[in-house]
Amino acid sequence: MRLSEATWTEVAALDADLALLPVGSTEQHGPHAPLGTDALNAESVAEAGAEAFDGEVVVGPTIPVGVAEEHRAFDGTLWVSPDTFRAYVRETVESLAHHGFDRVVVVNGHGGNIDALAELCRRVSRTSDVYAVAFTWFDAVGDHSSDMGHGGPLETALLRHTHPELVREDRIDEARAGGADRWGEWVSGVNLAHDSDEFTDNGVVGDPADGDAQRGAELESLAADSLASLLDAVERRQLD
Repeated sequence: MRLSEATWTEVAALDADLALLPVGSTEQHGPHAPLGTDALNAESVAEAGAEAFDGEVVVGPTIPVGVAEEHRAFDGTLWVSPDTFRAYVRETVESLAHHGFDRVVVVNGHGGNIDALAELCRRVSRTSDVYAVAFTWFDAVGDHSSDMGHGGPLETALLRHTHPELVREDRIDEARAGGADRWGEWVSGVNLAHDSDEFTDNGVVGDPADGDAQRGAELESLAADSLASLLDAVERRQLD
């Protein structure tokens, strides 16, 4: 069930305690992919995971703005502070719990959200009547995960599978030419670059040409299966 499309009476009649909350970002993804890539991909994976799960789960509305100040040099990028982000997600999770959805998996599509989500899920689970964990889809796709960049093969592949009309195919060569091979500028294990424009001319990291729609379908299937397994574990977990 998608919460935003249900009526309150339908929600009241639902016998479930599991919820998925997609979280993304509105930020640059090079010249070829939309600003909403992370939110779109998180939502697609959440919905596919709900379908793959053999049980009842609601899918909450996607939170579209996250911790993304590292992309501020590129037009259209939006961001909030980690404190604001944690507070917003925490209160959303707690409102789900108020209606009985007290086991929540936050489905994340943006690398900049990872640290904040891990901290907030630990905190909310320790201090309120809800158990929450964070799931980042591109960390749960097997060997593909090593190809994760930014606007690169994985994100582009998933978009080509789920939202092909949003990928500017005529700009793929431009994206490749102005992109970087890896994220950051590393010396002695330290990333010297705080912002993405310090190491990539057009915001891209990795080669988007390596992510076709067929790979995107495989990524969605792998992520959905991983998410379904996580939902099963969260549902079965004994809580104090």
